[in-house]
Amino acid sequence: MNGMQESRYMCATIAIFLFAVWSPGIAQASGNTGLSAPIVITGADRRPSLSLNGEWASIVDPYFSGLFSFHHEEKPNGWFLNRKPQPGDPFPTEYDYNKAPKLKVPGDWNTQRESLLFYEGPMWYERSFDYQPKEQTRIFLHVGAANYRSWFWVNGRKACEHEGGYTAFNCDVTPLIKTGTNVVVAAVDNTRREDNVPTLETDWWNYGGLTREVMLIEVPEAFIDQYDLHLAGSGDAIEGWVHVTRGSRSLVHVEIPELHANANTVADESGRAQLHFEAQGLVRWSPENPRLYTVTLRAGNDSIEDLIGFRTIEARGTEILLNGKPIFLRGICIHAEAPYRTGRAYSDKDAETLLGWAKELGSNFVRLAHYPHDETMLRAADRMGLLVWSENPVYWALQFDNPKVLAKAEQQLDEEIGTLRNHASIILWSMANETPNHEARTQFIETLAARARALDSTRLITAALLVRADDHTKIVDDPLGKALDVIGVNEYIGWYEQYPETADNTDWKIAYDKPLIVSEFGGDAKAGLHGDENQRWTEEYQANIYRHQLPMLNRIPQLRGISPWILMDFRSPNRVLPGIQDEFNRKGLISEQGQKKMAFYVLQKAYQERSIGKAE
Repeated sequence: MNGMQESRYMCATIAIFLFAVWSPGIAQASGNTGLSAPIVITGADRRPSLSLNGEWASIVDPYFSGLFSFHHEEKPNGWFLNRKPQPGDPFPTEYDYNKAPKLKVPGDWNTQRESLLFYEGPMWYERSFDYQPKEQTRIFLHVGAANYRSWFWVNGRKACEHEGGYTAFNCDVTPLIKTGTNVVVAAVDNTRREDNVPTLETDWWNYGGLTREVMLIEVPEAFIDQYDLHLAGSGDAIEGWVHVTRGSRSLVHVEIPELHANANTVADESGRAQLHFEAQGLVRWSPENPRLYTVTLRAGNDSIEDLIGFRTIEARGTEILLNGKPIFLRGICIHAEAPYRTGRAYSDKDAETLLGWAKELGSNFVRLAHYPHDETMLRAADRMGLLVWSENPVYWALQFDNPKVLAKAEQQLDEEIGTLRNHASIILWSMANETPNHEARTQFIETLAARARALDSTRLITAALLVRADDHTKIVDDPLGKALDVIGVNEYIGWYEQYPETADNTDWKIAYDKPLIVSEFGGDAKAGLHGDENQRWTEEYQANIYRHQLPMLNRIPQLRGISPWILMDFRSPNRVLPGIQDEFNRKGLISEQGQKKMAFYVLQKAYQERSIGKAE
């Protein structure tokens, strides 16, 4: 590690230490004096809650007139007040949630109303709920995801702001809630901007809205906000930590009743309690036996039960070891696109359908692209025994020389890891996908990798790299590979370059003595379109790509996994060919309506026969 790298690593480590101790969310929102910024809460879906899912009033506001004046100054009397006109008003009230059309939450607005399919901009949401606050109880508004920037008010008073479209956050609304009827108003803006993460261009639909569940969760005044439990090594010992907010010197108790294992410890001045205890007889989680244990955590008046599996993952030379044994990852990429109805996936049914198809394919591994997926997906992966690649939305060409963009990427990484860190299914944190090779990019992602390792040293770090070609040789030498535990590469021989049979004469030169996952390959086919195997867009052509790809990949000695692109067709505004794409990326092995294409069965056969890849 050179001096510059060491300096960046130390800065990242210090920042992460502060994050781990104090558990902050994003920076304090302007105009939100006296209120806390959103925080990360591990296991929020396991807390007592009041669901706010259902129908919300909605107002389309492309010029954001409800929040900003024509001089773009924030209005003190914006639409968040939910004001009703009064006789003698000296000004007009130009909105009315009572007469506004409804949108379902969770859900994107694009697929709920035809006129909103291509809409990008601000949208207002409003709904009321009845509530009876309890003494010595804090109330958080939990938002599974709101794409991209969002503002929340309760009873006309600002609760919080948040930036980032794919991570959960929690706003402390304790001082805003009253007995009886309450009103929550949200403004969500999915406008693409150069300094967003992801940035202006993506190859998926920019679904806007409250795309994942919304609820109120209740916790004591001092409560467990984050925790991390994992195997200490090759034995049965479990280690980790519990953080108690406002819980300095709290007694912390962790128990796994089925194993008669428990630990008692005391939080330090920062509220953090370190743990290490034996769990004799523990069965390790694996795809073959996805064993989950009920784990109870207590601190003061707070308690939470979670379902956690325990396993180890490590890289040794060119091998990936699960529970100490080499494994080959038979994978598939998945977008958070809802089967059949399309739009953003969010439900247990969505997760079980998508992951059920992956299991039917013969997969033991899924790459959840290109952003953190809903916790329902991770819960399902835990139950179903699928290993997971989870990805930060650092996609294509961000402003890598902009410190504010780095801060946004770090925030989203913090929220991803802080929320999902106890899912046994996740074995890889991915820092990025297909980013351009230059020094600013490399420094940016190296900083993220150091941050991820400091937040969670128990998983492997990867990224999906682009490759370059020299005649019939594919070369993997991106300098970012030095910062990765596992090298991911994307290539599209037979679709974006050359022909399917070009793979037969293609060799690979890998600059790193590390495990390699071919994280994307494939080509488009419209389900039901048939023809010659050399005719693009047909099922036969797509299947032919797979028939030539698999033998080529088998010639890569350090290949330890593949995740072809992609399980199911998904909406993308870049894909406009009428009668074929119709604003869908058609590289799915299954159509959005559940039709399996010929390539599905080619890959399924290879997975079932174990004819692709070696574990060692």
